[in-house]
Amino acid sequence: MSVAEEALRGLRGRGWTLGVAESLTGGAVTAEIVSVPGASVVLLGGVVAYATPVKHTLLGVDDELLARHGPVHADVALQMADGVRAAVGAAELAADVGVSTTGIAGPDSPDGQPVGTVHVAVVTPDEAVSEAHLFAGGRDEVRAQAVAAALDLLLRMTRE
Repeated sequence: MSVAEEALRGLRGRGWTLGVAESLTGGAVTAEIVSVPGASVVLLGGVVAYATPVKHTLLGVDDELLARHGPVHADVALQMADGVRAAVGAAELAADVGVSTTGIAGPDSPDGQPVGTVHVAVVTPDEAVSEAHLFAGGRDEVRAQAVAAALDLLLRMTRE
């Protein structure tokens, strides 16, 4: 069973719905989740907020936080994960859980942080966790590792 399947099983078992907010992964986390049959029972939707202003306008990330630290920061990941819950909400009901990715896949760094710097976060009704990573490899490898890290964190936080 894949990590995505296990995470969806945990979400389903808790009766929780999911929203996904992605930056550097560009929809790859959402694609991995929807590859699992029955994902529609849990997944409400995903948002690719690649541009920094979209993180603020669509996901509600604090604009002062973005101005102070840029889009690649632990608190930005947390606010993205929290904000996507409302962004994908249906019939005025927010998703129970949000997962997010933000980072620098390369080949260059726009703000001086090392290429491979990634933050993933998950917000549930019970807790909010952000994890920092520094992945090695080229752009594709960094993005793949970010997807794996986001799904792993989601699984750890939703296991029954």
